Amino acid sequence: MIDWYKKVVLENYANFNGRARRSEYWYYTLVNVIILILASILDNVLGLTIGALPYGAFYCLYGLAVLIPGLAVAIRRLHDVNKSGWFLLIMLIPLVGPIWLLVLFCTEGTAGENQYGADPKGNFDEIGQIGQAQE
Repeated sequence: MIDWYKKVVLENYANFNGRARRSEYWYYTLVNVIILILASILDNVLGLTIGALPYGAFYCLYGLAVLIPGLAVAIRRLHDVNKSGWFLLIMLIPLVGPIWLLVLFCTEGTAGENQYGADPKGNFDEIGQIGQAQE
């Protein structure tokens, strides 16, 4: 799980090209939410909250640090279901947009190669290769 998070944040920080598997997107999202909750708790314990808001400095700094990788993995996830990255803007449609986007993020990717690249499931030992030198 942490390997997927490191892959998104460190290796593909601003990579908007290619495709991302469901596991890459959802493990990144899970770890990201856990860290955001911990940052919020830390802000509250240390009294660093902003006014009446439940978050503060740590939460905001971390949120800014992972903004670009979060957008990049979301766009690559949309590429996996053969949608343009601009499809993220669908979330601006009240109620229906976020639900539609959630369905797309949960949908299995296009089998085989599509216009955005090779099928990421084609390399099924990918997680085992994280951190190893490429030959």
